[in-house]
Amino acid sequence: MPLDPRTKMVAGVAQLISERGVGATSVRELAKFTGAPLGSTYHYFPGGKEQLVAEAVGWVSGRLEKLLDKAADGGALAVLDAFIANWREFMITSDYEASCPVLAVATEDTATAGPATAVFKRWQGLLVTVLVQDGVSRPRAERLAWLIVGSLEGAVVMARSQRSPEPLEAVAEEIRGLIRDAVKP
Repeated sequence: MPLDPRTKMVAGVAQLISERGVGATSVRELAKFTGAPLGSTYHYFPGGKEQLVAEAVGWVSGRLEKLLDKAADGGALAVLDAFIANWREFMITSDYEASCPVLAVATEDTATAGPATAVFKRWQGLLVTVLVQDGVSRPRAERLAWLIVGSLEGAVVMARSQRSPEPLEAVAEEIRGLIRDAVKP
């Protein structure tokens, strides 16, 4: 299903951020990248680059959260597998030219990292919920969920730099073991 012009711009800025970072992504570059008139970007995004970045992070997160919500009925391991499959496909599709745009926003400028911070907290919260449903105590689930998010984000960076899914797969296998151990009665 084709994206409407506004959503196409949001998706475009997410792609630019994932490939080039926030600093190298401008409203002008977005217009060029998406083929949209420059005036349209200012019409749809009167808040400029800051609004674009926030919406791109929200768009990426929304897509991932829908995927993780669908997997949640299968428990924490199914959610982890959905998370990994998403990043694996994302990197392979981009030929390892792209990384997580949420991570890029979080690390480039802490003054504007608010949207990324909120996304990481939502991902952690989703993982906590499914881990608790699997029988993990809430305090352990909260720590384990942060470990999962942080480990996977780092593994994505390493996989991109090595142009290989190996770091992601290795980290995922270790996390699977931690989840299995945590949900044992």
